[in-house]
Amino acid sequence: MSNDTAATEPWTGPLPALAAVAKMIDHSLLRPELTRAEVDAGLDTALAYRTASACVRPADVPAAAAALAGSGVLVGTVVGFPHGSSTVAAKVFETTESIGAGAQEVDMVVNIGRLRSGETAFVRDEIAAVVAAAQGRAVKVIFENAYLDDEQKTAGCLAAEAAGAAFVKTSTGFAPGGATAHDIALMRRTVAPGVQVKAAGGVRTLDALLHLHRLGATRFGATATAAILDDLAGRLQGAAPRASSDAGHGY
Repeated sequence: MSNDTAATEPWTGPLPALAAVAKMIDHSLLRPELTRAEVDAGLDTALAYRTASACVRPADVPAAAAALAGSGVLVGTVVGFPHGSSTVAAKVFETTESIGAGAQEVDMVVNIGRLRSGETAFVRDEIAAVVAAAQGRAVKVIFENAYLDDEQKTAGCLAAEAAGAAFVKTSTGFAPGGATAHDIALMRRTVAPGVQVKAAGGVRTLDALLHLHRLGATRFGATATAAILDDLAGRLQGAAPRASSDAGHGY
């Protein structure tokens, strides 16, 4: 498998159950140009496939909470997204406001420049502040690995674990690169078993998802949710794999 963004050779291993894969996916509705109608359609997709969550922009949290209530599909949102450059106080405010509006999971972007500068104590403390503000909701920590070397990725993972994060996450999907096999393996071996690994950025096909899952990713940010799950449903019924496409956003 290539170390490049998660385009992969065909998956030849056993196929997991459709519901199990659906519960690995955070259906992403984060593009800044999405209209209200497009967000509503995306929430319908998350409901139809019973994904783990729908991850929406902060302003869309109230609508998502209403649409997904009682469905088992969680409401996720983002903090400090996509650049991670806002102050700790701003990230805490965003988290508190989103939790109050109905968010059940938070994907936060660390201060990437501080992490690259070796200021891991600052990064740990800002993550801990968001974890505290989340009041028990899962916090997924995005490092934007495309900008980091392996030492920085490792330091970020250890800071996130020390701060009480539930997940470490590769990317926002808005940087030049996304999830890679190398990074998923590195992150999985760095954090303790109780910390999960989320892949995002370039996970557009079932084959990519399954290869990265084998390496340790247990949650995936995706916009190609329907294509991934329809492909799996077809393969489980004996159909040939669908042709992959790089169309669409790379979250």
